[in-house]
Amino acid sequence: MLLQAARPESAFLKLGIYGDAGSGKSYTSSLVAIGLSKLLKSAKPVGFVDTETGSDYLIPMFEREGVSLIRTKTRAFADLLTVIDEAQEACDVLVIDSVTHFWNELVSSYKKTNKLSFMTLKHWDPLKQTWKEYTDRFVNSRLHIIVAGRSADKWDEVEDPNDGAKELKKVGTKMRVEGQFAYEPSLLVEMEAVQLTARAGGKVIRRAFVKKDRFDIMDGASFDNPTFDTFMPHIAKLNLGGEHKAFEEGRDSTAMFTRNDIGERKSIQKEILLEKIQNEIKKLHPGQTKEDTRAKIDLLQELFETNSWTEISTFFSNEKLAEGLNNLQLKALRAEDDMAKAEAVKAEPPAAPVPTNGKPKTKGARV
Repeated sequence: MLLQAARPESAFLKLGIYGDAGSGKSYTSSLVAIGLSKLLKSAKPVGFVDTETGSDYLIPMFEREGVSLIRTKTRAFADLLTVIDEAQEACDVLVIDSVTHFWNELVSSYKKTNKLSFMTLKHWDPLKQTWKEYTDRFVNSRLHIIVAGRSADKWDEVEDPNDGAKELKKVGTKMRVEGQFAYEPSLLVEMEAVQLTARAGGKVIRRAFVKKDRFDIMDGASFDNPTFDTFMPHIAKLNLGGEHKAFEEGRDSTAMFTRNDIGERKSIQKEILLEKIQNEIKKLHPGQTKEDTRAKIDLLQELFETNSWTEISTFFSNEKLAEGLNNLQLKALRAEDDMAKAEAVKAEPPAAPVPTNGKPKTKGARV
């Protein structure tokens, strides 16, 4: 049976921290990483994936606490996948700072590979499927992972209570990363730098807002200058050292479906029809003169009632293209037939003269 008695199976902290520059993301992430390492009595170093050179300034903190630190500096998404795999063997705790750069690099690489200047709806699905390789590792890995990311505004249509008009307004903030990632961390925290006085040079504190706590013991709370102990209520609820299973990997529903490649086949059929149309036109007008070009344009207009090849290749259905190709092939056959007849007339020998026995032929005379 799929249904079994429930037992704790979340053994690793999956923490997301986001905020603006200077809000304390990197510092707080490091405090939590050091605290976890000590709590676990880990003999392994903390891993750090650095995209912003921030780890350089955090080395003294790790040294003071007697916790070893290993790191890599990269923004390549492919490297991120490799590092998580490596860290499961080499570390107990991994910090990723900032995950925003990896999402940006993945989008940039996809556009570069596919020679795109902008993204349309059809491009996002393969990109999100690639990103899922990271989120699956994040959730399922036997590794405590702390992910820091940059902040972005969240916008939505808000209805005016007076006249019912809808207006696009800022409704909050989110981590600047792929849109669904906020659902993955078990604990999600927003950081903010707060100046206590309006006076220039006034004291600044770092305030943490708990945006999501799956144990629902810290949800909605805020803390000034948070430390590892701040998040201990959530961490203490984890099945530390026990079994960890976020979801059953390798299970899917592909057996429920039969292959449906009708759309793909129709697209290929369209390419074939367009290629055949072009070849038939070249057979009728193989030259490159102005007269040939004009004749090709007139031919398109006659067959499809438009002389725009972009319109024909983009918007015309396969049925319409097939009809046009059939008419074009008939026209080509008639042209070949006319040409063959003309060649036959040219090749026919002249008629032999009628003998007259040396006398002029008169009307009605018999030869």
